[in-house]
Amino acid sequence: MPLTDNQRTNKSGDEMEGIGINLPLLIAFVINFIILFALLSIFLYKPVLKMLDERQAKIKESMEQVERIRQEAAHSDEEIKAHLERSRKEGQAVIAQATQIGERLKEEAKQSARQEAESVISKARTEIQRERDKTIEELRAEFADIAILAAEKVIKETVDKKKHRKLIDEVLKESSTFKQT
Repeated sequence: MPLTDNQRTNKSGDEMEGIGINLPLLIAFVINFIILFALLSIFLYKPVLKMLDERQAKIKESMEQVERIRQEAAHSDEEIKAHLERSRKEGQAVIAQATQIGERLKEEAKQSARQEAESVISKARTEIQRERDKTIEELRAEFADIAILAAEKVIKETVDKKKHRKLIDEVLKESSTFKQT
């Protein structure tokens, strides 16, 4: 016999109760789940997503900042290396300049010493020449006195000193040994 619609509904309701499902309770659970899902998505899911998005943005910003700092550090390293290279070149230039100045001063000192030595030598030569001339003059005078004494003894008479000196000077002038140079 065929079942009527009412019987079928009762029968399906009985069948569900038979397997342990209460339809009104199931509908209440589904409605509660939808309400809970809506509340969680409004009050929990959106704030958590917002917090995760903010955290992701902070991480991204931090990574960009780290990359900027890394680039700045690399740039600073390059600047430091360039500055050190410039300083090294400047130091070498200063050393080279100091070496040149030292060489120049050394040459100037040598030249000054040479000039001073030449001046001392020239003064010494002049002094030696003066001493020589003075000694020759003293020898002449002494020789003249000795010659006068010898002549006096030879002729046993006193010869006028002025006359005799004139005679000796003439002899000395003619003599090649006592000629003045």
